Amino acid sequence: MSKLIAGNWKMNGALAANAALVEAVLAGMPAAPCAVAMCVPAPYLAQVGGLLAGKPIGLGAQDVSAHEAGAYTGEMSAAMLRDLGVRYAIVGHSERRQYHGETDALVAEKARQALAAGITPIVCVGESLAEREAGTTEEVVKRQLAAVIHVNGHCISEVVVAYEPVWAIGTGKTASPAQAQQVHAVLRAQLKAATAQPGRIRILYGGSMNAANAALLLAEPDIDGGLIGGAALEARSFVELVTAAAAIK
Repeated sequence: MSKLIAGNWKMNGALAANAALVEAVLAGMPAAPCAVAMCVPAPYLAQVGGLLAGKPIGLGAQDVSAHEAGAYTGEMSAAMLRDLGVRYAIVGHSERRQYHGETDALVAEKARQALAAGITPIVCVGESLAEREAGTTEEVVKRQLAAVIHVNGHCISEVVVAYEPVWAIGTGKTASPAQAQQVHAVLRAQLKAATAQPGRIRILYGGSMNAANAALLLAEPDIDGGLIGGAALEARSFVELVTAAAAIK
């Protein structure tokens, strides 16, 4: 299974800048790329979806509602995202958990809604600096993933998991390849116990991955790609990550 490099633009973008970024990334893509996704702000899903039509990059959303439809002002249902050609949806990003109070149960339901619509949820798990220093990293990430497994059952083989140590997001700090691999191995074991098809599940690393550290991180046996923040906003950096991932078989 090829690696997956998923760019998370977060709350960045503008019509002209988006077009220039997508054009530059497509122009720089290797001939045989790995799997690639761009998770863009909701107002730009239609624009970027049009730019990516027929191209080797999947369109991704940064969130999805836990509700199917109805009186939920400001929410976007999975069916709406599917209408726009969305293939991936980030759920449970640490910024959503931290700033919007998203719980493990809510994240699990969002993943369920995405799966029901044929969208691949990128389920984010990860510990804070305080939790790492307290020695509870494994306990935290296993609890977060267990909630998603419990709600989604045998469908869990259709998700992507992203381990994002919260202390490494946007800080320039990065888990060492050994630190990241240790947590990825824990998550892999948990998934093996939950599904007969664990080999279908990619586990991405998402904590300040960049061109300088990508090769070492991606060489670890249980790191199947990256959820990329800052480096996804600069075409050259993003292409370098895709190229590095594509080179690893």
